[in-house]
Amino acid sequence: MTTLPLQSEFLFRLALSAGAPQMAGTATNGELRIIPVTGGTAEGPRFTGELVPGTAADWLRVFPDGTAHMDVRLTLKSTSGAIVYMHYTGVRHGPAEVLARMNSGQPTDPSEYYFRTAIRFETGSEEFAWMNSIIAVGVGQRPPSGPTYDVYAIG
Repeated sequence: MTTLPLQSEFLFRLALSAGAPQMAGTATNGELRIIPVTGGTAEGPRFTGELVPGTAADWLRVFPDGTAHMDVRLTLKSTSGAIVYMHYTGVRHGPAEVLARMNSGQPTDPSEYYFRTAIRFETGSEEFAWMNSIIAVGVGQRPPSGPTYDVYAIG
């Protein structure tokens, strides 16, 4: 059987800002932190817009080795006024000393850690209806200003 190629198309860069985490405690599956997403922009060839305030958070699980599993839900508003719901899950991990630098707010080269997300969209907008039928992947980085993702549709 022949392997099939994986193709991607760059959609936009999503840059987010986050508020103070609410610590929900540690359970059998890691420490749960609920982090409000307080702002953000999406800019790219296929979508441009901004985060709708008050509609977003990350239910982040952090494991003893520092691995973070994110579960983010947010609402974007395009420059044309269309509303798009975005939900993604992902993983961020790396060497302990790299994660410590990043978590203390120091600039950290994204090549030193792994940060990827799987993304789905929902919208009633005719302009962006194509987003309802794709899987996207985010290649993440965590600068001091907040998480940033280059978002690609997977073909």
